[in-house]
Amino acid sequence: MSYRASDERYRIMTYRRSGNSGLKLPLISLGLWHNFGHVDLRSNYESLIFTAFDHGITHFDLANNYGPPPGSAESNFGQILNQHLRSYRDELIISTKAGFDMWEGPYGNWGSKKYLVSSLDQSLRRMKLDYVDIFYHHRPDPHTSLYETMNTLDLIVRQGKALYIGISNYSAEQAEEAFAILKTLGTPCLIHQPKYSMFERTPEKGLLDVLRNHGVGCIPFSPLAQGLLTDKYIDGIPKGSRAARAHFLKPEQITEDILIKIKRLNDMAWKRGNTLAQMAINWILRDERITSVLIGASKIKHITDAVEGLESSPLTQEELKLIDDILAD
Repeated sequence: MSYRASDERYRIMTYRRSGNSGLKLPLISLGLWHNFGHVDLRSNYESLIFTAFDHGITHFDLANNYGPPPGSAESNFGQILNQHLRSYRDELIISTKAGFDMWEGPYGNWGSKKYLVSSLDQSLRRMKLDYVDIFYHHRPDPHTSLYETMNTLDLIVRQGKALYIGISNYSAEQAEEAFAILKTLGTPCLIHQPKYSMFERTPEKGLLDVLRNHGVGCIPFSPLAQGLLTDKYIDGIPKGSRAARAHFLKPEQITEDILIKIKRLNDMAWKRGNTLAQMAINWILRDERITSVLIGASKIKHITDAVEGLESSPLTQEELKLIDDILAD
């Protein structure tokens, strides 16, 4: 099958500049954490990628350990890129990361120069790319000096293996220190990727201010709290859900108190003509410090609904207060 991108793609999506950089990202970006590995159906994840790009989603976010098995999401994406999207390469933002366990021995994890350079070289081979647009350090390393890790990110940009660099899962204090080092090295940080949702608001406690003060963009992951902020769990835990599999989202996390909040938020969303997922995404995007929101998808509808939700009217101050009240109860 020969793929041709929709001519309407750039009329559908809105783009925001990442911090003080010249790079704009779509308000919705697609993460390939789940559903793009060797255990998944190629026809499905291929359709997800095509649908995303047809709707103006130019940013595809990967990591060395995405799959399962680890590395397979990059390999599968690389095959699709080379077979169908090669002519669109200059329209795409492709990011990957390193920081979690990838291979045995002392050099397959964390944030040393040895690990980061080797991991990115492997990622580039899997995706059949000369460079990625953004390379992230996936998590802070308590055993390696921050200078070594940041110096390696600077090196990778100077080697031409990445155009921009980012960090993920860093606290406000860690990010502040990282930005200071990168400034002295001459390679500014483009973007930070924190966990952020209505149920996880830690970034509001200093991190978002640090990013704004340093001109760094923000692209939250898990904006739907691994599916909690959808209508999936309104009537309990469905079979086949992440909570039922008890891998990342545990059944014990879905308490009666959480279910009450979800139902109240869901009722509020429907009253304003949204799904709960759409309202949850727009709630994050209310803040201009946010560059893009990173969503996952297992069905085409997950992507199209998220994009359609961007057309909703902005949340009013009264609605924002009501959300705060619901979450505080």
